Amino acid sequence: MTERAYRHLDAVTALFVAVLLISNVASSKIVILGPFTFDGGTILFPLSYIFGDILTEVYGYARSRRVIWLGFIAAALMSVTFMVVGSLPAAPDWPYQEAYDQILGLTPRIVLASLIAYWAGSFANAYVLARMKVFTQGRWLWTRTIGSTLVGQAVDTGLFVVIAFWGVFPGLLGLILSNYLFKCGVEALCTPLTYTITGWLKRQEGEDCFDVATDFNPFRIQSAAE
Repeated sequence: MTERAYRHLDAVTALFVAVLLISNVASSKIVILGPFTFDGGTILFPLSYIFGDILTEVYGYARSRRVIWLGFIAAALMSVTFMVVGSLPAAPDWPYQEAYDQILGLTPRIVLASLIAYWAGSFANAYVLARMKVFTQGRWLWTRTIGSTLVGQAVDTGLFVVIAFWGVFPGLLGLILSNYLFKCGVEALCTPLTYTITGWLKRQEGEDCFDVATDFNPFRIQSAAE
């Protein structure tokens, strides 16, 4: 079966991947904002979950799964590129190697933590939202956008902080809680925006996917037309 064309799926996909990559770079700095301590990428990263919610809510789990894998591949390529470039000898008249290493000199442990956390958290988010949509028969969008984020961010934040900083950074629990509360708070505050974009896309695309008989295996590259 030929998959139908959508007017805005490419744009949503591009924004999702852009937010993911930018937030990964910004994560190299730990910041303090009031009572919260978190990596800089946390300011932007919650938007990737909002885009993830929109993708699954409008276009369905199968298309969201492909976008998650696209983001995973892009993030892995970016990380490997930074590491390879950092390992190459700097030109004699380029004095910024130390600065490069400080900002973009990712360690394999950080890269592994970021990729595992993103992958697991994104699929947890998409799965919970898709199943809740069927269970609620498409009603109460806020319950599944917030509910899926509570689960997805718990998986994402917990895995990243534990894998990346266990044994090297004190106060892991505080860092996990700060990140988790901030990300979930942003998602909750953006609920009206999520409603607006989701409703607009459903009208524009003529689509409101329900994953009634979907195969939720994250490794299955299923055609969305199936």
